[in-house]
Amino acid sequence: MRNVIILGTGGGASEVTFFIEDNNTKVPEGERINILGYIDYAENVKPHYDRYNFEAPVLCDIDAYEPKPDEEVLIAIMDIAFREKMIKALLAKKAKIGSFIHHSVVLPKNLNIGEGNIVGPFCMLEKYATIGSYNLLTAYCFIAHDCVVGDNNFFSVAGVAGSVKVGNNNYFGIRSFAIPGVEIGNNNVIQAGMTVDKNVKDDTTVFYRFKEKVMAIPKVN
Repeated sequence: MRNVIILGTGGGASEVTFFIEDNNTKVPEGERINILGYIDYAENVKPHYDRYNFEAPVLCDIDAYEPKPDEEVLIAIMDIAFREKMIKALLAKKAKIGSFIHHSVVLPKNLNIGEGNIVGPFCMLEKYATIGSYNLLTAYCFIAHDCVVGDNNFFSVAGVAGSVKVGNNNYFGIRSFAIPGVEIGNNNVIQAGMTVDKNVKDDTTVFYRFKEKVMAIPKVN
């Protein structure tokens, strides 16, 4: 059984906790995960921890955390900039940043994937894809054949089709997709529902302005 500490106490931590709890009910005992507790800054703990009814305690804040050899940290944060900051802090402490892949994920045995990735239920990581480190994929994401994905990207029910290249520190909103062959640089935000059909360089937000206002027209009998 693996001993893990979850970094974060917000919505991302609640999702990862749920993924782990579900996974524990369906895998052999030796593959189960023991959540030792959570680490986060006090200003984040107060509005979130009690809401999600976590069973394991808050152990300390991130600055006070001292790694132990028999434990690893899962980064359960959705904010890209904060994730990047926490990755650097953990590496500076020489902490082991762990990975978690839900048992329902479809992936090849020899997938080229780095460390510290979290992959939620029912994702598809196809053969011949290359995936870096510290990425977080929620449920129902996909990374298709011949894709190259860098580090610290967040996918929310999102996916990239064949031969797409993705850099680092990108945020893919709910149901956002990239068509085959597209290249996406670094530090971009792909808003929910967007289809990326052309290359995106760096530091760009992709969205449709005319969709900012949602209209609801009632049915007339």
